[in-house]
Amino acid sequence: MSLMQFPRILIIHNPVSGRCRAALLETVLQRLRAAGCAVDLRLTGKRGDAERLAAEAMPDRYDAVVVAGGDGTINEVVNGMTASPLPLGLIPMGTANVLAAELGLPQSAEGIARTLLEGRRQHIDLGLASGRRFVMMAGIGFDAHVVRGIDPRLKRAVGKGAYVWQSLVEIARYRPQRFLLTIDGTPYAAASAVFANGHYYAGRYTCAPEATLTDSLLHVCLFKTGGRLAVIRYGASLLIGLLHRRGDVEIVPATRIRVEGEGADPVHGDGDIIAGLPLDVGMDPKGIDVIVPRVDAADM
Repeated sequence: MSLMQFPRILIIHNPVSGRCRAALLETVLQRLRAAGCAVDLRLTGKRGDAERLAAEAMPDRYDAVVVAGGDGTINEVVNGMTASPLPLGLIPMGTANVLAAELGLPQSAEGIARTLLEGRRQHIDLGLASGRRFVMMAGIGFDAHVVRGIDPRLKRAVGKGAYVWQSLVEIARYRPQRFLLTIDGTPYAAASAVFANGHYYAGRYTCAPEATLTDSLLHVCLFKTGGRLAVIRYGASLLIGLLHRRGDVEIVPATRIRVEGEGADPVHGDGDIIAGLPLDVGMDPKGIDVIVPRVDAADM
């Protein structure tokens, strides 16, 4: 590891995220320090800490900001870096790690450390939901209610199982809704919608297969049918990779979306509730640089 690109790194670690992967973080830290990298490890204690720490990271002290956590922590950090020129690195430790999957980042400690030491900067797009940045996706409807209902203690204990359980709870108390979306001036109606910035959703499941982090577009997945059975069918189709082929799912590329619905319905972004209706969604004009492996680098 001789081509150190980011010799001074701030690592923002959510200790609640991915406790079972604590050994991974420790090994990455050892490899970074052994290579001569100056590592400043900061732990979060509550919601908002990651955003604050990222906002305080100045380029005269650091060469990169690295998140050791999940997609929710990444969301906080990118919202703290709205004025920062620093690149974002990842040590994937969360429940789903959707951004890491989308970028094709290595999963081993050696591969992660090598990427942070020798990797390159790649610019990616970000979305905006009522002024708040999101990286991979935002959404309204059933999924947003699932996210809002998640018990953090259950999530820490069983990981993805908490989403399965909460989905069953939300199906049992499901109340059909209709949302009016105006997508680049054209009206649409849907029972739920996902605003995808990349093609992965909830892990390595595919929601919008043509969405990429570099096409300057959001891909709006419109779920046209309401009701409990429809929710179950959508979930099953997602699991087997056929969601986008359903006749009652329409995917519309977009740059500006206005959403209206009943009351102040929740809006989720990258796995956390970030806003409520009415909602304006679009592209962030800046985006952000992320650290990815060199083209010739391999996950060791």
